[in-house]
Amino acid sequence: MALVSEQGHEWYEVLHCPNPIDWVAENVMPVLYKQPTNHSYIAPSLQFFLSQFTTIHIVADWPEDIQHFCRALITGPGQRISTPPLTLEILRIDSVSEIPHNALHDARGIRNEVLKHQAIDRKPTELPPQINDYQGR
Repeated sequence: MALVSEQGHEWYEVLHCPNPIDWVAENVMPVLYKQPTNHSYIAPSLQFFLSQFTTIHIVADWPEDIQHFCRALITGPGQRISTPPLTLEILRIDSVSEIPHNALHDARGIRNEVLKHQAIDRKPTELPPQINDYQGR
């Protein structure tokens, strides 16, 4: 999972996957470029990254990305990491990734595509949104 803010701040972690489906084994595992870790490390790392923002808007291009993000927020029964207020959005977007299926490179591509569309859609008198983070596979 990876997040890249509008300002370019990045967070990338790989969760250990002992029994990946064939597609993941063939397309994702070879391009992780990082050692997998466990959820007990990812949750506090994610909380630390998110704590630098006052609000967060997560944009994903695939519904399961949102599912994985939300799972990462949960630390136990009835417990979750602390986050600033956040919203989630799924966009059908064709972004360019330098390394397809690597979450960090996919997140960078999604960020760039969303920023490009925001610049086109924004009127000159509008201020940019406060914080937007983008998640890729």
